[in-house]
Amino acid sequence: MKKDIHPEYHTIEVKLTDGTSYQMKSTWGAEGDTLQLDIDPTVHPAWTGGGARLLDTGGRVSKFKAKYEGLGF
Repeated sequence: MKKDIHPEYHTIEVKLTDGTSYQMKSTWGAEGDTLQLDIDPTVHPAWTGGGARLLDTGGRVSKFKAKYEGLGF
């Protein structure tokens, strides 16, 4: 393995939007730096399900269900 090509791996503090913080190992920043997150798993709709609704525009969902109703969907 080549020498001096890998970034330094050190401990940083990661602060979530709700104020909680965690110590993690990372190549970001320098030893002891704080990474402040704007979006994290506690608030992002991708993880929380944030009000997403299935819209049946033009009957597409109904058509799909009717087409494949025998398969147990």
